[in-house]
Amino acid sequence: MDGEWADPLRGVFGLDEYVDASREYEIDAGVVVQAVADVDETRELLLLAADTPHIAGVIGWVDLTAADVADHLTALREGPGGETLVGVRHQVEDEPDPAWLLRGDVLRGLRAIGEAGLTYDLLVGPAQFADAVEAVRRRPEVSFVLDHLGKPRIGEDMTAWASAMAELAGYPNAVAKISGLVTETHWQTWSPAQLLPYIEEALAVFGPDRLMFGSDWPVCRLAATYGQVVSIVDSALTASTHEEREAILGRTATRVYGLPDAAIRSR
Repeated sequence: MDGEWADPLRGVFGLDEYVDASREYEIDAGVVVQAVADVDETRELLLLAADTPHIAGVIGWVDLTAADVADHLTALREGPGGETLVGVRHQVEDEPDPAWLLRGDVLRGLRAIGEAGLTYDLLVGPAQFADAVEAVRRRPEVSFVLDHLGKPRIGEDMTAWASAMAELAGYPNAVAKISGLVTETHWQTWSPAQLLPYIEEALAVFGPDRLMFGSDWPVCRLAATYGQVVSIVDSALTASTHEEREAILGRTATRVYGLPDAAIRSR
C-alpha cells in the first residue's frame, strides 16, 4: 500500500468503545465473537459478558480436533459467565487444508457442538465454501451460521458464489450473517452499490428469517465506520416489511443463538 497508513485496529478495543460506536443505532445488546484460536480469550469474553447487559452471548473457541471437546465445552459453561456461551467458531479460512471441516476429528467435534446445544459459526472463504456446505449436510443436528456471507470476492463474477449460497440455503440447519463485506473489497474506494447485490442475493435464497446482521466491529474499521455498515444494510432493506427488518436485525439471532426473548437487536 502506497503512502503512510494508520492501522485502525492498532490498540485495544473494549466494551466502552463498542458502546460508543453503536450508541446512536438503538442497540439493545450484541453477540461478541472470538478473534483468537485460544480458549483463554473465550474465558475473558465470558467474564466480560457476565458483567454487562450489552453482551447477550459469546461465540467462543475450542479445539474441535480434541478428543474431549465435550469436556472443554462443559468446563466453559460451568465457569464464570458460562451461561452466555452460545456458539463456537474457528478460523477455517486460515487452515492450509481446504477440506479441514470434513476431517473425521473435526466432524466429531462438530457433533459435540450440536449435542451441547450450541451453534457453529462458519468462517470460510471461497476455497472452503464447498466443503462447508458438505459439513452442514453431514451434521444436520448442528445449527450453522455462515459468517460474512462466505466472504465473496466483491466485484468478480458472482455466479459460483451465488450457486454455493443457494445450495447452502437448501439445508434448514444453516443461516447466514450479513457482515464483513466492506473488508472484502477495496478499503478506501468501496461503494454501497458494490455490496448491495450480495445482500440482495442472500435475501433471495435465505429469506429474512434465516439472515442476521453483524457489524464485524472493530474489523470493519479497516474500511468503514459502524454507521456506514449499518447504512448499507438499511439501504438493502428499504423494500422489506417491518417484520422482515426485525428478523434480520435481531429476531433471527435471538432464535438461532438461543438468546433471551427480545434480548438483542443484532447490529
